[in-house]
Amino acid sequence: MKGSPVTLNEAQSRAARFGGDGGFSAPLLVIAGAGSGKTSTLAHRVAHLVQQGADIHRILLLTFTRRAAADLERRASRILHAALGIRAAERPASLPWAGTFHSVGARLLREYAERIGLAATFTIHDRGDSEDLMNLVRHAHRSSDRTQSRFPRAATCVAIYSRTANAETSLADTLKSCFPWCAHWEDELSTLFGAYVEAKQSQHVLDLDDLLLYWSAMMGTPELAAEVGARFDFVLVDEYQDTNRLQGSIVQRMKPDGNGVTVVGDDAQAIYGFRAATVRNILDFPAQYPSPATVITLERNYRSTQPILDASNAVIAMARERFTKNLVTDRHAGERPLIVTVADEVAEAQYVASRILAHRENGVALASQAVLFRTASHSAHLELELARRDIPFVKFGGLRFLDTAHVKDALSILRWIENPRGRLAGFRTLRLLPGIGAVTATRWLDALDEAPDVVRAMRDFVVPPRTVADWRGLLALVERLRTPPGEWPAELDAVFDWYRPQLERLHDDAPLRLPDLAQLQRIAATYASRERFLTELTLDPPSASSNEAGVPHLDEEYLT
Repeated sequence: MKGSPVTLNEAQSRAARFGGDGGFSAPLLVIAGAGSGKTSTLAHRVAHLVQQGADIHRILLLTFTRRAAADLERRASRILHAALGIRAAERPASLPWAGTFHSVGARLLREYAERIGLAATFTIHDRGDSEDLMNLVRHAHRSSDRTQSRFPRAATCVAIYSRTANAETSLADTLKSCFPWCAHWEDELSTLFGAYVEAKQSQHVLDLDDLLLYWSAMMGTPELAAEVGARFDFVLVDEYQDTNRLQGSIVQRMKPDGNGVTVVGDDAQAIYGFRAATVRNILDFPAQYPSPATVITLERNYRSTQPILDASNAVIAMARERFTKNLVTDRHAGERPLIVTVADEVAEAQYVASRILAHRENGVALASQAVLFRTASHSAHLELELARRDIPFVKFGGLRFLDTAHVKDALSILRWIENPRGRLAGFRTLRLLPGIGAVTATRWLDALDEAPDVVRAMRDFVVPPRTVADWRGLLALVERLRTPPGEWPAELDAVFDWYRPQLERLHDDAPLRLPDLAQLQRIAATYASRERFLTELTLDPPSASSNEAGVPHLDEEYLT
């Protein structure tokens, strides 16, 4: 593309410019090998479509994370500016329909809620909320048979439910393939899942799977499918190898003829099968439309040295079914990668620590070294060994920001005010009050379910003497935040004003928890409304709390 700040190689350029006059495009599959400039190519493609006359409001860009969507927006905008000679002050609007499947699904469902039988004020449960609700339903439908054999816990039930939905399989198939030890509970699980769905619907809440299920169901209605599909001329999907069957169905239903569809990914990087992602989506893509998709392969690698790529190519070549590619680079220097076999986890930690110190003695600073592991728990032995050898380090990962009790408390208050039928948020909020136990909280929530006016019903509650002062404050907060127009994020400040005394009463380490609430305030200020804040925070949460990640005060360098 003329004026582009990045020069594309031949394959990248063909992918970016693919299509006819006016940006029209038959289905396109870009197989992007690791380090082959996938993001740059996709950004150039978006910019090329706009330059060819595509309406920026009619481009749907689906990514694996919101950060990826933001990165693609920035790059595409930069490329377009350079190509058209646009000054920064004349910067065009960002892509309004760029985001994850779940965030785009939430927006569409909010728009079409009434037409598909949803309450427009629905709130969204994250995985923890889903497990809590499943646990409540699980106990409400307890049977005597469960004392004779181990019944799956709430988290397992949610995992079974989620995989069945996202893999578009029957419950029996899910149990047989992934949860064989639960197979004899099929009938009871089916009943449990039906009750779980009823509970969500009665409380006007959706879980993460529902955002895809309802979107897919909406696209299964011919009239709505035509209307929603017609809103977009182009549908571009990043990391297509990590989509599940449900997401693949949504893409196909959005554009049944394949026109305007571009998917980018690499079958050799499909690693999310445990989340029901299926490599079949990308392998079967070329033949799923009336006109076969064009396949363009990106093989030039810009990150690694050739010895590493030779090893990668050898591993990839052993796949029984794959798109043919051979990664190459101009960087031929560098050592061959090592595979080291050790006796156990302790020996593994000792080997890694020894190599770290050896590299340091040879002039490689600790800050230039990093250790990667699959999950946070896998680092335990290494952390002990690093401490024993006095190697300073900072660890990224651990407790999720939204899983901390105080953050969940604050968000539950806000979610309950947004949707008074959400029993989990209401139960957690009411239990914050001194003198209110589970029985009283449940009784009050039952009363609110029957009340046409939440505030009026709350005024009629008879509260214990020790609860009166805090109850009055909560009632005033509910009245204020349920009376439009509200000012955001001042609404969150009002929640914190009521919650801080509860935080200090419930937690001895309250001062250590306050920075997380301040961080929540800073995050809230980046959103235009309470509804957008609650939705996006659920779909794309921060990864760690303030005391679980970050750079410590060290006297020298540190390992990551």
